Amino acid sequence: MSDKILFMKSHEWVQFLDDTTARIGISDYAQSELGDLVFINLPEVGDEVIVGESFADVESVKAVSNVYSPVTGTVKAVNEDLLDQPELVNSEAMETWFIEVENISDKADLLSELEYKKLISES
Repeated sequence: MSDKILFMKSHEWVQFLDDTTARIGISDYAQSELGDLVFINLPEVGDEVIVGESFADVESVKAVSNVYSPVTGTVKAVNEDLLDQPELVNSEAMETWFIEVENISDKADLLSELEYKKLISES
């Protein structure tokens, strides 16, 4: 896993492609806690996302959970594959991005991989 990937305490990951563009997904820990994903509701290209606010929801056999944005910006791309194959997140959570955000103007307090592993080991 790249050291460019950072985490939120709410189990989302963010990979900065450059200073103003990033991809966002959920952690392997999050997908394992959720169980088998059956549906993912994603925003539209051009939608605004705001740091700390929900931009998507994932439905598993257990529950529906919100996915929170680690950044503020505009949705540049949506991973269309997830609309038909939400289970991709279960098989490769750290490689499967939900959205790509551009024009990033703010970001959350993010954790390194080491800090995140410590957080989940304490839960």
